[in-house]
Amino acid sequence: MTDITTTEATTEAITEATTEAVAEAIAETATAAASGAAATERFRSKQREDAAATPGAAGTKRVDTLATELITAVHDVIRRHKVTYAEYDALKAWLIQVGLDGEWPLFLDVWIEHVVEEVANEDREGSKGTIEGPYYVPGSPKLPAEATLPMREDEGGTPLLFQGRVTSVDGTPLAGAEIEMWHADDDGFYSQYAPGLPEWNLRGTVVADDEGRFGIHTVQPAPYQLPTDGSCGRLISAAGWHAWRPAHLHLKVSAAGHQLVTTQLYFKGGNHVEDDIASAVKPELILAPVPAAGGTDGNEVTYDFVLDPRI
Repeated sequence: MTDITTTEATTEAITEATTEAVAEAIAETATAAASGAAATERFRSKQREDAAATPGAAGTKRVDTLATELITAVHDVIRRHKVTYAEYDALKAWLIQVGLDGEWPLFLDVWIEHVVEEVANEDREGSKGTIEGPYYVPGSPKLPAEATLPMREDEGGTPLLFQGRVTSVDGTPLAGAEIEMWHADDDGFYSQYAPGLPEWNLRGTVVADDEGRFGIHTVQPAPYQLPTDGSCGRLISAAGWHAWRPAHLHLKVSAAGHQLVTTQLYFKGGNHVEDDIASAVKPELILAPVPAAGGTDGNEVTYDFVLDPRI
């Protein structure tokens, strides 16, 4: 029988080696495997932190209910569509490869998370949320209420002023609210997930003023394809789907005594707003920028956030 202590030590050593390999891979290339492994490691790290802060798991009855219904649903699909052994073996090989590619966060965040978000927040008042996605990184630089996101001197893209106010559902301004923003660059790449980008490029946490107001200077992101050289790409190709997400800004908006809102904001008329592969677009989340005031370059848009005080 294998010694449990030895197995745990071996697993830990493999994890450390994998983390180092991921860092090296990302520094060299923006492959699906590299970005997927990075997303997986960040998720696992967050899970370890969450478990330490709030130990405990779902009860046996809840696990039994969810696992049984999920497995039963798979059985129903197999029976309805007369799944063959060749198809079963192809699925098994694909599932194994998803894990090897580190693409479980990508798969779940693209095709599953939007329904979890919908159910989790169906009773929340205030601003609409949507999926977080796989490219969030905590700890971005803190910035004042009027700020420019970290970016390169020659950052491409149309300049954008994103401004607004954070209030409670009763209209009370939320002084010191935090607006955490991150998004892809004009080529569709995210910092810390693609090579050659500064660590916090187009990522920052803006602290609203005493009236809950903020103004964030950035650039409009581009639409982008999900990585297509890994397992998720093979699924997309096999099913005849497209791999595109519309251009969007990611945000987490929070204030003391209020529920955090995680959302994405899209651009009216943008490519794939109507057929987002992640099914995350909602009518309330579509921006309509206008030319910037005062004759300055670029566009501006105002979008207010309303937070629910029920914790």
